[in-house]
Amino acid sequence: MPATTRATRPKEPAAPKLPGTLAPGDDCLEDDGVHLSAEYGPLDLSGRDAEDVEFDRCRFRETRLAGTALRRAEFTDVAFTGCDLANLRLTDARLHRTAVDGSRLTGTAVTGSALRDVLFSDCRADLSSFRFSRFKNVVFRDCNLTDANFQEADLSGVRFERCRLTGAQFSNAVMKGTRLSGCDLYGVRGVQSFAGAVVPAADAQGLLFALAAAMDITIED
Repeated sequence: MPATTRATRPKEPAAPKLPGTLAPGDDCLEDDGVHLSAEYGPLDLSGRDAEDVEFDRCRFRETRLAGTALRRAEFTDVAFTGCDLANLRLTDARLHRTAVDGSRLTGTAVTGSALRDVLFSDCRADLSSFRFSRFKNVVFRDCNLTDANFQEADLSGVRFERCRLTGAQFSNAVMKGTRLSGCDLYGVRGVQSFAGAVVPAADAQGLLFALAAAMDITIED
């Protein structure tokens, strides 16, 4: 009698490990700053510029970081909820066990960064950019990623679940083991990079015109 195989449930990103009590965070955002076990409410930290900032075991709720530029920042065990991160610029950053929920990331640029155990859920991230970044055990769930840019990113094993990826750019991305389910893929660019990705039949129709264009095939009505 043949052995039955049980479908393996995809691994969820490790959740942030936050202490039960957090100290109130302040609006100080300077070079080489270290922020430990702090909770940030609706503070306005937008338009700042800093290097080598570290956030460890911190929570952000409705905090504004719009237009802020952080270089070599580190986020470990951090949760963002309902935050305005539009046009936030993270360069050479490290994000580990980080959750971003219900937040605005329009125009956000996370460049040349490393993301591990990160969950983006219910976020507006249109026109965002993750160029040259490396992902490990990362999930985008119920996100608007219209015209997002993943050029040259390593998306091995990343999951996109019920995301809007219309017009997203994937040129020269590594997508072996990338899984997409329930996603709008109409007009995606760099479709050649989808080699090794897993796409259900219901989603594959959205790739039809992109594949045809890449192969110089004319589709007539």
